[in-house]
Amino acid sequence: MSADTVRVRPKTGTGSKAPTLRHERAFAAVGHRVLAGCDEVGRGALAGPVSVGMVAVDLGTVRSLKGVRDSKLLSAGDREALVPLIRKWSPGWGVGHASAAEIDLHGLMAALRLAGTRAWDQVCTRLTPDVVLLDGNYNWLSPARQGSLFDVPGDDDDGGCTAPVHTRIKADMQCLSVAAASVLAKVERDALMVDYAVTHPQYGWEVNKGYATASHRLAIDEYGPTALHRMSWQLGSRPEPDAGDHESVIGG
Repeated sequence: MSADTVRVRPKTGTGSKAPTLRHERAFAAVGHRVLAGCDEVGRGALAGPVSVGMVAVDLGTVRSLKGVRDSKLLSAGDREALVPLIRKWSPGWGVGHASAAEIDLHGLMAALRLAGTRAWDQVCTRLTPDVVLLDGNYNWLSPARQGSLFDVPGDDDDGGCTAPVHTRIKADMQCLSVAAASVLAKVERDALMVDYAVTHPQYGWEVNKGYATASHRLAIDEYGPTALHRMSWQLGSRPEPDAGDHESVIGG
C-alpha cells in the first residue's frame, strides 16, 4: 500500500451495527424532550474548514431512519442520498463551519465551538434543543466559563449552545442523531473542498478533501500554502523547526 492510499472502512452493514435511538431515548426518561446530536468533521485536515453538524430529534415522536451510519462508513453517494432524508426526518438541523483562518486565529478548540455555535443557531431557527449529545469525550461545544465576583450578568456573553452537553465516545457509531449529524457535516464540507479545488487544482482537494495525504504535502512543498491552508500547522513533508505536530494531537 502506497503512502498516499486512503484506507476505506467497511461500507454500510459490513462489520458495523446500525446506530439506534436507544441512548437518545434514555434522555426522555429524565425529562428532556428535544435532543440534538452533534459531530464534527475536518479537524485533522491541513486545509479547509472544520465543520460541525447538528441534528435535532423530538424524543416523544422520533422514529428510526434506515441507512444512516457514521459518515466514515458510507460512500460519498450514500451520504449524499441520505441528506434530504435526514433533513425531512429531523425537525431542526444545521451545519456550521470555521475557516482555516479562524482556526489559526483562535485555535482548534475555539474554532470547533465557533462552528458548533453556527450550527446551533441554525437549529434554533426551527426549535431549541434542551440537551445535546456530542461525539467524543470532551465538551468543546460549551466549555465552562469560570465565574468572577466582578461579572455582570450577560457581560461578555458570546451566545452559542445554552443546553447541557453530554459527551459519548463513539456516539457517531452508536447514536442515530449523532451519525445523522456527521453525514450532514461531511457532505457539506466535502462539497466546499471540491469547489475550492477548482481554483487550486494542484493540491488534489477534490480527492483528499484537504487531509494530509503524501501527495498533498508534496504539493505544498512545491507550490506553497494557500489562504485556505492552516498556516499554524506543519503543512509540507519537510519538518519545520519548532512546529507542533497538530495531527498527532487532534486525530480525526
